[in-house]
Amino acid sequence: MNKKMFLILIVFVCLVGGIFSAALASEKYPSRIISLGPSITESLYLLGEGERIIAVTTYCLRPIEAKKKERVGSIRESNVEKIISLRPDLVIATSLTSPRTVEKLRKIGIKVVVFAEPKNYVKLCEQFIELSALVGKEDAAARVLTETNARINVLREKVRGLNSPAVFVQVGSKPLFAATGNTFINDFIVFSGAHNIAGDAASGLYSREEVLKRNPEVILIVTMGISGEQEKTIWEKYKTVDAVRNKRIYFVDSDKVCSPTPLGFAETLEEIVLMLHLELEERK
Repeated sequence: MNKKMFLILIVFVCLVGGIFSAALASEKYPSRIISLGPSITESLYLLGEGERIIAVTTYCLRPIEAKKKERVGSIRESNVEKIISLRPDLVIATSLTSPRTVEKLRKIGIKVVVFAEPKNYVKLCEQFIELSALVGKEDAAARVLTETNARINVLREKVRGLNSPAVFVQVGSKPLFAATGNTFINDFIVFSGAHNIAGDAASGLYSREEVLKRNPEVILIVTMGISGEQEKTIWEKYKTVDAVRNKRIYFVDSDKVCSPTPLGFAETLEEIVLMLHLELEERK
């Protein structure tokens, strides 16, 4: 065999070996994924894994490409028979997924991974890394988190030394329910350089009398199954509250503050910072 033929053979072997290695790597990770949580779906797309998703819930609306996926039920209740018929090699559930669904799927041998609801930004990032490991996209996750943390650090630096407004975050009505210090939403307030008036509450159940007593400068209404306009009208009756007097009652999308991706957290934080610090808007 001459030298030229030998080199051609070596190149051929290397190419075949590379293709074989790539095939083995791809087999290691799931190729047919069903996501049972909006933030899970959005995170998979953020990792560049949208094509592996074969089905989602009716609440998985972001990004827009997710709307084209097959639907297998809501966040809480899923159509087990339909999931089985789609032959997934991985189902990613959340703490809101019915335990019966998880049990049935596992009994017939379908791999189900359940992600608990993150209680803060750190846990959100940890789960994002865990998700990336499931699909072999740790490098992509590292890039996303690097960008996200950089954006958050810029925002936290912007609010450093500014007035720390007192904020009340309403997440429910009848009864009135507040975002307390042990909730995910609290990180948005703290990272914004503001003070959550319900941060020290033992329970989310909160009275309007207590809100009046603590006199927030800003009221944020999370539109999660409640009418924001209706709740705003109720608050506007209390003319002595600073947030009412200064017309600083704002609405916040529940998906953005309750189930974001890490990058979505940074984007929503940017919006909230401007709501809470009007002086930043005036500087533009």
